[in-house]
Amino acid sequence: MVIWFDIDNTLYSASTKISHAMGERIHAYFVSLGLDEDEASELHHKYYKQYGLALRGLTRHHSIDPLDFDQKCDGTLPLEECIKPDLKLRKLFEDLDRTKVRVWALTNAYKNHANRVLKILNLQDQIEGLVYCDYEQPHFTCKPEPEYYHNAMRIANISDASKCLFIDDSKINVIAAKKLGWGRCAHFHETGLDVVEGGRQTTLDGDSAADVEGIAVVKDLEELRTMWPDIFIS
Repeated sequence: MVIWFDIDNTLYSASTKISHAMGERIHAYFVSLGLDEDEASELHHKYYKQYGLALRGLTRHHSIDPLDFDQKCDGTLPLEECIKPDLKLRKLFEDLDRTKVRVWALTNAYKNHANRVLKILNLQDQIEGLVYCDYEQPHFTCKPEPEYYHNAMRIANISDASKCLFIDDSKINVIAAKKLGWGRCAHFHETGLDVVEGGRQTTLDGDSAADVEGIAVVKDLEELRTMWPDIFIS
């Protein structure tokens, strides 16, 4: 089995406001393309909703260099000021039974940002492998596109989708994985926190994946211990 952990707003709480900082940087990037403030906001939200990632729309319709985007947006985030190592989280990873499950990360970010977050959280040595959006590829895929999940399984050398376990803060990403036959899926769902999605501030509410058959909902990763006890050291 492979357990896949999303990184942003899953391995750390949305209360860190990193989504706000990211939203500001992406908006500024749209404006730098010559768009006015309103146009930038509209396109940012449109591309996020249409493609699952604003950058997908930028690369398809504006011929931008995704590595330049990564450097100016993700690369300038003040992560060290926002997140810190979490001893409880590290213990959760240490208690995963590696004779039963392999531990991978699955992110819509580029590898630089993903590795930076994992390093700050002191989890790099707990992750066997990382699947990320490869900005160096002209037609990179991202969650929730089926190709992204298929590629992840290929990279991790696992052919049986039912042996994939997945935790993500995005409802649509989790549902997409479940539709592809991933065996156990959990929606990491915090409530009452302000986040920025597609450039627009919203409050996390009760809109979870709880009504989708076969998808669990957790508000704390510690709940995985009781939900999936067979993958932890007893």
